[in-house]
Amino acid sequence: MISADLGLQLESFVSRLVETGRYNSKSEVLREGVRLVQEREARLAALDGSIARGLADADAGRTKPADRVFDRLEAKYRAMAQPKE
Repeated sequence: MISADLGLQLESFVSRLVETGRYNSKSEVLREGVRLVQEREARLAALDGSIARGLADADAGRTKPADRVFDRLEAKYRAMAQPKE
């Protein structure tokens, strides 16, 4: 069992969530909070992996000049902005 001191502000917030019926118990609020942190950490880990792959690609020379990429994107979005006939 985990016991945590949330401080007055967070404790009051959790109590209001339960009192208003948004959650059934303080434990339910805390479980939801931990789940949200878990999801965020998973997204951050995926981002870290993407950054590492990008840096490895750059180190290995698997890159394209920025001006070519920007030109391609600009052409793409100009074409998207053209009215369809």
